[in-house]
Amino acid sequence: MRRFEFVEGSSSKFWEPELKGSTFTVTFGRIGTAGQRKEKAFPDEASARREYEKKVAEKQREGYVEVTAGAAATTAEPPPPPKPEKAPLPRRMPRASPTPEAVKAAADALAALRARLGWRSWEVTSRARRARRTLRALGGVDPAAHPELAGTFTALMERVVAPPKEGRLPLRHALSLLGAVDVAAFIRASEVWRRAAAPAAPAAAAVSQQAASLGEPELALRLGMLLAERPGLGGGLSEDGWAKRWAELRPHVESHLTSAGGSLAAWVKGVDAGGDAHLAKRLARLEA
Repeated sequence: MRRFEFVEGSSSKFWEPELKGSTFTVTFGRIGTAGQRKEKAFPDEASARREYEKKVAEKQREGYVEVTAGAAATTAEPPPPPKPEKAPLPRRMPRASPTPEAVKAAADALAALRARLGWRSWEVTSRARRARRTLRALGGVDPAAHPELAGTFTALMERVVAPPKEGRLPLRHALSLLGAVDVAAFIRASEVWRRAAAPAAPAAAAVSQQAASLGEPELALRLGMLLAERPGLGGGLSEDGWAKRWAELRPHVESHLTSAGGSLAAWVKGVDAGGDAHLAKRLARLEA
């Protein structure tokens, strides 16, 4: 008969299982006593053996050590410590319930931005910031779900890769707008940019490429916003501010890449900057 003992602190117990045909019996109690005996009959020998093996495994997990004569004293492998839960990404915009008035304000701001494309850069920047504020007030809606927003928003994303003479929307402004709405809009926009002719907008093509290679739209959007950012340019992030945002996002990106069998260094090398010097500099900063 096999014998298992558990000695720890004030505990000093034994447990002895025995299998005879379709009957499973255990004797248990304090070490040094005869203990108690319990017997259970099963419909067949296979059922009794399954119960026997199940109970032996349970006792080993509880810390019982086998002391049967001639058996190697073993203890069950302790379960691996649970992996710490990764902190979720913070929301990109405050929660809100869009009102008809708020939706109209966003639609007007988007239309005003579209009308200013091709004008002086500070005017486009001013209109883009206002459009972003009005979109954030909607609490993360998908523009496609609102007829008042859908057409203009899509047209703006298409203007990122339009010929320069038609008045482009700078990529950084497009991504700032995408950062204020549901990630589904980014998925659609990156597909538009991916299908555009390569020379149209190298940075946009690179962002769509990294979105596809990363395989996680929310991370790709946030990373794209950082790659398109131009620290120190007209009210944008400072270099320190950029570094702080990357430090917050980096663990999520690295964890995702590692789980897919890759690495940040390999991923960065796989993104083609398309000759865009600024984008190449930002990509290099990811590994710094």
